Amino acid sequence: MTLLVVGASGYLGGEVCRQAVAAGERVVGTYHANPVELAGVEVRRLDVTDRAAVRALVAAVRPAAVVSTPYRYDDWAVTADGAARVACAAVEAGARLVHLSSDALHAGRPQPYADDDAPTPVFPYGAAKAAAETAVRAIDPGAALVRTSLIVGDERSRQIRLCLEALAGGVALFTDEVRCPVDVATWPLAVLELAQGDHAGLLNVAGPEAVSRADWGCWWSGGSGSTRPACGPPRAPASGLARPVEVRLDSSRAAGLLRTRLRGVSELLAP
Repeated sequence: MTLLVVGASGYLGGEVCRQAVAAGERVVGTYHANPVELAGVEVRRLDVTDRAAVRALVAAVRPAAVVSTPYRYDDWAVTADGAARVACAAVEAGARLVHLSSDALHAGRPQPYADDDAPTPVFPYGAAKAAAETAVRAIDPGAALVRTSLIVGDERSRQIRLCLEALAGGVALFTDEVRCPVDVATWPLAVLELAQGDHAGLLNVAGPEAVSRADWGCWWSGGSGSTRPACGPPRAPASGLARPVEVRLDSSRAAGLLRTRLRGVSELLAP
């Protein structure tokens, strides 16, 4: 099939492109500000805030499926409005749509979140991701909406860069910020399965184990719990940080639905 990946210049989109090319698909990937070269991928520039440009590109490519990953951490027009424009264009073209969402739309709690738990955002990025989901579900009820967690694998990952900054003393990793990291080598395979399938609606696709950012940073760096100079204590209310705290995604439904077995941090870090 022809696969269009909107946001191929990002870490997630680029990995989806690489896996799709390896599977023998024709892949068209987009970028906005930063040109990207991906082996075997036809790369096109696209501004997702331009409705006409989005429609024109999708009509020209005529994809069988669209994987929609556009986001800019502090830009509602890209993360929320851009996702809606991609969904509209996919529906017009009759393309299967897989929209990539995030656990950032949850506030955090001790209990795991189910696939269809309503968003409870506590900061602007989470609110934008929640708005994107609402728009996509209204525009294309048949779309698959994938909620995931931290995507980790190598130094290109934003999460790995945060660990490196923490180890250098530039940022704290807190013990009460809990996520379900997933290996970047297996996660795109799950996305491609969904692009070729017919699952509709929300689906948690994250790692099988929940770990704190502090423990993840410590494990990745090869340290131990007693040698954690850059990894902070529980986040103090006075820190002023507005981010979710404990966010555990229950991905058991995805585990039963998909052939791909998602790897978590213990397998990723195994020797």
